[in-house]
Formats: sequence, C-alpha cells, structure tokens
Amino acid sequence: MPPALTLPDGRSLALLATPLVMGIVNITPDSFSDGGLLANAEVAVTHGMRLASEGAAIVDIGGESTRPGHEAVDAATEMGRVLPVIAGLKARIDTPISIDSYKADVAEAAIAAGASIVNDVWGAQRDPRIAEVAARAGAPIILMHNREIIDASLDIFNDVLRFLERSIAIATQAGMPQSQIVVDPGIGFGKTVRQNLDLIRHLDRLAVLGCPILLGASRKSTLGRITGREVPAERLAASIAAHLYGASRGAAIIRAHDVAPHIDALKTWAAIEDSMKADL
Repeated sequence: MPPALTLPDGRSLALLATPLVMGIVNITPDSFSDGGLLANAEVAVTHGMRLASEGAAIVDIGGESTRPGHEAVDAATEMGRVLPVIAGLKARIDTPISIDSYKADVAEAAIAAGASIVNDVWGAQRDPRIAEVAARAGAPIILMHNREIIDASLDIFNDVLRFLERSIAIATQAGMPQSQIVVDPGIGFGKTVRQNLDLIRHLDRLAVLGCPILLGASRKSTLGRITGREVPAERLAASIAAHLYGASRGAAIIRAHDVAPHIDALKTWAAIEDSMKADL
C-alpha cells in the first residue's frame, strides 16, 4: 500500500508514485503572482472549483501574502478573507482543502469551516500552537523551511534539515504522528537563486527526515531570473520544468498555480517512467 495522509473526516489521501498537485488560491491583494485577482470570495471559490475540476488533489487557500516585503495581517483579517472561501468550496467540491497559514487561530477556524490540511510556511516555529490544532483535529500538517535573511555563504541543506528537524519535533511533541507530516524546503523563502536550484537538484536528500516532500517552485522569482520572464504568470514552462525535476527527486506533492498543465506534464513524465521500468 502506498503511504497516505489521513484526513479529519476519515478519508485517506494516497501519496502515489506520481506526485499529487496542490492548486493555489491566494485571497490577497499583494501576492507576488496573482495579488488582487481573487479578492472577491465568489471569484476565489469559482477559481478553486476550476482547479479541482482540472485534477488538483488539494486546494490550498491563503489569506496573507508571503512574498518578500509583504504586509503582515492580523488573524481576524486573514480569517475574514479565507473562511468564506473555505466554506464555499467545502459545499461545492469533495477535494481536500488546505489552509495556508502560520497562525494557530486561523488554522483552527479554517478547519472548523471545512479545511482538512494545515500548510504552515514557518514550520510551526512562529506559532507552535498550530501543531496542537492540527493534531487535535486529525489534520495533516505541511512544515516549510523559511528564513528572513538571505545568506549566500550558508550551507543551505544543513540549515533546511536542522530547521525541519525542529519543526518535526514541535509537531510530534504536540501529538502529531510523523505519518501525518509533510516537509517543504521552501523554495524562494530567504534563499539565493543558487540555493533554490541546489535544493531542487538534491531534493532527495530530504528523505532522511522520513516525511513526504512537497515542492513549490511555481512562478517563483528564481525562475524569472533564469528565464528573464519578469511577469510571474509567464513562468509556466519554467515551473513545470522545475517540478518535473523535483518529481524525479522524490517530490510527493507539487504546489502549483497552473493545475491542468502540471497534470498533463506529470502524466507524461509518469508514462515515460513506467515505460522505462517495463524495459528493465
């Protein structure tokens, strides 16, 4: 049997050889790629429904931008943005919904509204109570590496591993089974272009943590630096290339803005992999 995440309603989300795709719904005025486009709750719900229909295995809802220089918002503001969208999607789709937040109060309210996965960009280290909230609800948690300051001289793998080890310890001490934890190296969060590329190239090194790996390089500025594409929405080909490389290095979940093209690319990648195995 493949490994699986158990959701609060008792369903399982199997992590197969082909990575699952997590579709992104940003309900923010200032996200780096699509800020302001989904500020209206009904528009955001419609977008989430489209991502689910395109094959997203998870729909990720965020109400606070995490781009460099973003304006922090309080929990009440964040909940005002995400809760109507989560409730609206819960009533219309069966696809599991994740809440993209590092605040325990937001995560708790989001789970009550219908979210079943917690996605924390600070790996339960900004607000450790978020791990208790997830554990109590029986919701899987995604723990991402993050840095506030870029340091080009840093051994990025050591930094990511030590950070995520602390995050996993926080989560397990809060009662979270390790089988319910997903780790994310945090592409684009406090890292140089070279560090981001090295993390993708050697993604399999994170397997020592004993958790499934999520990779989210979608439309990131590193890809813009490589391709010269200044407009984030024009980085689709680069996003797919980075994610396919990550799939070959063990990514179990791909977080992407553009779901349908990623589904097609991953199906093709999987077919090629299967044909290679048949030749052995």
